[in-house]
Amino acid sequence: MLSNNDDINVLTFTSDLLRQQIVKRRMAQPTEEVADAAINLWEHLATQIISIVGEGGFNSIYARSVFLTQSTFPWLAADSLSPQTDHRFAELKISLEGQTPEQTNAGNSLLLITFTDILASLIGEQLTSLILRSA
Repeated sequence: MLSNNDDINVLTFTSDLLRQQIVKRRMAQPTEEVADAAINLWEHLATQIISIVGEGGFNSIYARSVFLTQSTFPWLAADSLSPQTDHRFAELKISLEGQTPEQTNAGNSLLLITFTDILASLIGEQLTSLILRSA
């Protein structure tokens, strides 16, 4: 018989897995378009998330996500966001374009998963999954 804690752990695992699957589907692009697709997704996410947590909140979550992801992908030098919204992810794009399509996909996928894990802990799983699906 499962306890309440076991039920919560199963739900959390299922929710995490669902978000990871959404990220992987979003990143399944033709290899020559991986960096552009990644930046496009980040721009859509930023627009939606900033309306909920503000620009400072988004920037904090993003910076923390980059810091955590850099332990696996040290080439990911995207910890500063441009104040201009049309160039917000310029540093991330440069980092992604300097890698093979496979590395770009893997690095950005981990960055997105890390970001959405943090976001889900702040705003909830349902809203995070809804934002991710609509981005």
